[in-house]
Amino acid sequence: MVQLKAIVTEQRNPATLEIDRADTAEILRLMNAEDQKVALAVERVLPQITQAVDLIYRQVSAGGRLVYCGCGTSGRLGVLDASECPPTFGVEPGRVVGVIAGGPNALMNAAEGAEDDAAAGEADLRALDFSAGDVLVGIAASGRTPYVLGAMAYARGLGAPVIGLTCCPGSEIDTAADVGIAPQPGPEVVTGSTRLKSGTAQKLVLNMLSTATMIKMGKVYSNLMVDVCASNQKLVARAVSIVRSAAGVDEETALGALRQADFSCKMAIVMLLCGVDADRARALLDGMNGHVSDAIRSLPDGARADAQARTL
Repeated sequence: MVQLKAIVTEQRNPATLEIDRADTAEILRLMNAEDQKVALAVERVLPQITQAVDLIYRQVSAGGRLVYCGCGTSGRLGVLDASECPPTFGVEPGRVVGVIAGGPNALMNAAEGAEDDAAAGEADLRALDFSAGDVLVGIAASGRTPYVLGAMAYARGLGAPVIGLTCCPGSEIDTAADVGIAPQPGPEVVTGSTRLKSGTAQKLVLNMLSTATMIKMGKVYSNLMVDVCASNQKLVARAVSIVRSAAGVDEETALGALRQADFSCKMAIVMLLCGVDADRARALLDGMNGHVSDAIRSLPDGARADAQARTL
């Protein structure tokens, strides 16, 4: 049997011992006070997150996939982060993948027993044709989940880099990873309910892993998500807003450029800032691996100065 007392995430929180007798306002105050510790816990592991992002960027920029693997809350958070990368950053579906113990049904229904099956972790990676060119992020608050450990062992056996994301430093997952990320937000408000502070810490780290990687891949210009996929009316409006902000033009001009650019914000921005047509904008971006800033800087000095002046 698992010795729960030895697991950091299973310890009792002395600040909430009487939460069952508190009124609503006090319950919420206690929860909020505990949640404020989470961001500070993540701050303390920024060096490890930095290593992980650089590793992920190396693999993904070479054509590999970022694969998240977890159970329960941890697995759902990985699937959530993966599913939001295509519309936010324009990455092709399947480039960032979330795998959860128990399969898709476990997203909506508890499948707690699935986490004890190490062989299933390996089997699910095999089903993805996981290879040495990919990178695996194993997620488990406790740091001991067999399903995740099985997937990690398989990935390492192939020679793929492996990252561990837990809330228990020194745990099996933490030590088995090439890069271990283990923020310590402290015991939960409700003992062992790791969907709370631990889940929040994991979500913050996952935000960083995917977003920082996509920024490094040129999916962001300034602080604008210029590879957004304009797949509905809201996102078309967002694309227009992005181009307006980046190029300093009115709505009609932004929309016109987007239409010429097949609704590529990047191309529309380069067209407007650099005074070039769609084909030239595409060529400039292709020459700089899709980085808008670098495409603008690749112009001769006079043209670059003119482009910069357009945003003033």
